[in-house]
Amino acid sequence: MRIDIITALPDLLKSPFQDSILHRAIEANIVEVYFHNLRDYTSDRYKNIDDYQFGGGSGMVMLIEPIDKCISKLKKERSYDEVIYMTPDGETLNQGIANQLSLKKNLIILCGHYKGVDQRVRDHFVTREISIGDYVLSGGELGAAVLCDAVIRLIPGVLGNETSALTDSFQDNLLAPPIYTRPRDYKGWKVPEILFSGNFPEIEKWREDQAYLRTKERRPDLLDN
Repeated sequence: MRIDIITALPDLLKSPFQDSILHRAIEANIVEVYFHNLRDYTSDRYKNIDDYQFGGGSGMVMLIEPIDKCISKLKKERSYDEVIYMTPDGETLNQGIANQLSLKKNLIILCGHYKGVDQRVRDHFVTREISIGDYVLSGGELGAAVLCDAVIRLIPGVLGNETSALTDSFQDNLLAPPIYTRPRDYKGWKVPEILFSGNFPEIEKWREDQAYLRTKERRPDLLDN
């Protein structure tokens, strides 16, 4: 998979990709991630990529020209499955969306900033708009990092155990069941005996029951789906 991230603040984005699972995926050549500074694509002598909005109002708007130049350049080099715009009014990111995107080959992620982008960018270039929650950030960079993490970890070969991602919360519209490790007894707080039974069908049934009960208690809305 290749991911091209278009941003006004490339340095803000680089850190999450320099450690842990994302870094290992890049080092293993399972995924390629490139950052494109919008200021490299503006014709403004001062490298401005925003301007006042027509009709008045507070907040600056990202210009269409540098975004067009950047996306057009990338599209001349390869085809893309999606051009994603990170925005608070997009569809809310969930596990299903992450699963879908993990099957794609090439993605462009456009990070909003300031008040947002010229609407014509959304009308003519963007194929999907994604939000990471019902709140507003200073820009789309952190949201892009969250999206990449959620997607990349699902690509075969990224996680050490291929089945690990399949048992994550939300994969079956259920929260993950409780998990335990050593010691078996800590300060009198004991691990459920079923986990030591060796009866794996019963253990799986226990986990399924616990996942259902936890979901019913904490996120009953997921059971409606």
